[in-house]
Amino acid sequence: MRDSAARPWTIVAEPAGSPVARELLREYYTDVADRYYLLHEGRRSTPQEIDEGVAGYPLGDLAPPRGELLVARRDGAPAGCAGVRLLDAGTAELKQVFVRPGSRGRGAAGALMRAVEATAARLGAERIRLDTRLDLTEAVALYRRHGYAEIAPYHFDDPYAEVYFEKRLTATAAGEPPNGTAPQPTW
Repeated sequence: MRDSAARPWTIVAEPAGSPVARELLREYYTDVADRYYLLHEGRRSTPQEIDEGVAGYPLGDLAPPRGELLVARRDGAPAGCAGVRLLDAGTAELKQVFVRPGSRGRGAAGALMRAVEATAARLGAERIRLDTRLDLTEAVALYRRHGYAEIAPYHFDDPYAEVYFEKRLTATAAGEPPNGTAPQPTW
């Protein structure tokens, strides 16, 4: 019997308003909010703060035709998510990359990154950008490991955005074979 870490992840688009998506996005917000409040105020987030954060996120941005929310599953169980939305015709933005603690270190984040880049390319993007906080050190390392380079800020409307990244998407990097044949996903 093969170890579960050796089996591939199933990554599929999920409606951003579905129960699975809402649960994962709530866990994401709780994770990043708890880390922020512990660092800056010595406390965890409150349920009200999480409710407000989740309610304030425009889920429609992660819906076709200009975006998608992708969910990673193994053996049918949701383990993480990543969103992508178009900012303009050639630029996509990576949003809400999250892997549940019990699934971390097993390749889910890398699989989500490859899938979201392929999705961004399919949506017509030539590059993908993101912002994050410096205290989210695992996220910063993940983005650098996947070829994202630090850039100047591309928006100024998020007080929590401290560092910005971008990656140019190529047909090969987006999961499409260079000869133009059908893509062969490797997640």
